[in-house]
Amino acid sequence: YALRLFPIGGYCAMTGEDEEVEGDEKAMRNKPVWQRMIIVLAGATMNLLLGLVLVAIIVCSSNIPSTTVAVFDEGATSSACGLQVGDEIIGINGERINGYTELSTQLSRCYNEDTVSLTVLRDGQEVILQNVTFPTEQIDEGLSYPMIDFRVYAEKKTPAMIVKNVFLQTGGYITSVFDSLGDMITGRVSLKYVSGPIGISSVISEAASYGILSLLSVAAFISVNLGVMNLLPIPALDGGRFLFMAIEAVIRRPIPTKVEGIIHAVGMVLLLALMAIVALKELFFPIC
Repeated sequence: YALRLFPIGGYCAMTGEDEEVEGDEKAMRNKPVWQRMIIVLAGATMNLLLGLVLVAIIVCSSNIPSTTVAVFDEGATSSACGLQVGDEIIGINGERINGYTELSTQLSRCYNEDTVSLTVLRDGQEVILQNVTFPTEQIDEGLSYPMIDFRVYAEKKTPAMIVKNVFLQTGGYITSVFDSLGDMITGRVSLKYVSGPIGISSVISEAASYGILSLLSVAAFISVNLGVMNLLPIPALDGGRFLFMAIEAVIRRPIPTKVEGIIHAVGMVLLLALMAIVALKELFFPIC
């Protein structure tokens, strides 16, 4: 147990987790490597399961949106570019989509693009619509993204359709995490758009103003995001610890405690530094 000066981050420590404990069978480092792997994956797994449960509540409490165009908003630009009522959108810029969550996510990733390519099913045939324009939302100076300018039909709510959409929506959240990381690594989006606790709290507050389902949606996304990020093979995170255990399982001997401890310590310092930088950015240079 630990008493912390600042209530940030999480704390969970077990006997023998980061040090050698001779003669104690209950010490974590004295447990078989497969048992330690299960333990270290438990937290992130629960984050993912919580996200799945929250998505299930959302899906059961609301209509299930399809990707089939039902009606266009007034002044919609996509309809003037060939998109029609009854078109089922199955791809954006050559990438297949599964469900409305991916439709919304992939369209929002078309940063600063004047037009997009849509693949639709029309009368049973695949049709590619080139140079489709949408209204844009300005995030910041020099960064905007297209907005959906139509509404879609609701799917018939059957048990099978509910289960399918629970996993599709949760999978969409997972995919969006990797897509966002990829966009930042490749430079498509600046690191200045990374949010920390301050930015997240404002998003939660805004979501709460729209109702409980909107709040649950944000909570589900954050929970899934935490689960995925914790599983990345980064020192100090659960994924980093799992990587060391996987190496131990392959070479059949543990990594020296001192070496592993130094690597995790360096990783923790870098993560805390990133948290501090993001917090300062949100306080003094917020994205409006």
